[in-house]
Formats: sequence, C-alpha cells, structure tokens
Amino acid sequence: MASKAGMTPATYSPSPTTGKNKPPLFKEDSTRPDGRDFHQCRPAFLRTGAVNAASGSAYAEFGNTKVIVSVFGPRESKKAMMYSDTGRLNCNVSYTTFATPVRGEGSDHKEYSSMLHKALEGAIILESFPKTTVDVFALVLQSSGSDLPVVISCASLALADAGILMYDLVASVSVSCLGKNLVIDPISEEENSQDGSLMITCMPSRHEITQLTVTGECSTSKIKEGMQLCLDACAKLANVMRSCLKESSSDAHGLDNESS
Repeated sequence: MASKAGMTPATYSPSPTTGKNKPPLFKEDSTRPDGRDFHQCRPAFLRTGAVNAASGSAYAEFGNTKVIVSVFGPRESKKAMMYSDTGRLNCNVSYTTFATPVRGEGSDHKEYSSMLHKALEGAIILESFPKTTVDVFALVLQSSGSDLPVVISCASLALADAGILMYDLVASVSVSCLGKNLVIDPISEEENSQDGSLMITCMPSRHEITQLTVTGECSTSKIKEGMQLCLDACAKLANVMRSCLKESSSDAHGLDNESS
C-alpha cells in the first residue's frame, strides 16, 4: 500500500546480531566436530544380503550416513531399446523423506544417479551380459555427509553380491578443503563450510581411477595432496569391502552345510 503524503515510508533491515561470525568449526586441539583427526575416516559398517528380493544388495553405515543399495538383473532389456552386444547399466539414487533434517524432501537425485553410473560403468564387464540390463537402486536412509562416496562404495559391494562380473571392486572417498586444512570423509557440517572438495572413485587393485570430481576452490598442491589421501583411503576401504564379501560367503557356506 502506498504511504500517505507527508509520512515517511516504512523500512526494515536485519538485526545487527545476524551478522555475527560463525563459531570455529574445529576444536582447540585441532580435532573435528565428531572428534576425528583431519586424516581419519569414520568407522564403516558393511553388510551384504540386506534385501532378500534383490539379485544382490548391501547396506553401508559410515558414521551417521546410512545407505542401502539393491541390484536387480541382469534381465532382458526392454524391446524399445536398440540391440546392444554389451549389457546396460541403469542407476538411480534417491533419498528417503527422513534422510535429512528437513522432513519431506525425499526424492530422486538425478546428478548423483548420473555420477554413480559413471563411477561403476568402467568397472563392470558389460560384455558378460549382452542384450540385458542391470538395475542399481541406491537409497540414502540418513544423510550425514559424504553421501555420494558411500553410495558408490555400497553399490559396488551390492554388484559383487549379485555376482555381476567386475574388473575390481570400486571404492570412493572424498576430502573437503577448509582453509589451509584438508579433511577426509567430511560430515555435513564440514561440507557446508568447505571452500572446495575432491572426490575420487577407483579400482584399487588395478590402480585405476574411474571418476575424479573437483569442486570449489582448491590449490594445485591441495588437489595433489587430496588425491593421495583419497587413494590411500580407497585401498584400505576396498580391503574392508573384500572382508565383508568373504564373511558373507563363509556364512552362506556354513548355512548350506547345516542344511545338508
């Protein structure tokens, strides 16, 4: 509504207190919000066979980030698709409505779906299942930082559980650039404050990188340092993933022996 003649128009502005500096992210002893050192990853819990109806599945819990992945197929490709002498890979990443602090925002994540496809495609021997499709469905149950690397690693484990032939397991780790510091496997608070980030997805046994993503501002020296940190962590993560597969295989053999 227009102001009357002779009256001063009403104005409004934010309170001066809203411009306060953010509290420091790191504690006085240089530990992170969750108590880890800068180059220390979160404890990881991995389990296969999480979804009985799927060809293969896996559940991953990295700190408070929780993901479940189901793999279906190989199954015959739709007739509308053109003939292909190699298999097709279909990936979908979605969030539950309770995955983030803001309720009701669960939805498909197209960017993550595309990046998951790129990360896995180079590791799968697509020639081993021509004219068929493998579907990978990843669901983020709880988001607490480094969601995509956890999704990728969990999806690789689910593919192995499904018996899909791969050149090697795929492991993924990210780092955040926070001022002069590099922190590995960042949580949400660190990702929200980062100047830049770097994520590596690789096949550790083959020393091959399937995906490298750099965002924001990171110096060349920090990128090199971050890459080495991620590669070292990926190699260790892959060992944990192999141990998980061995344990599930041993459990399966044990059940077969009991039933016989």
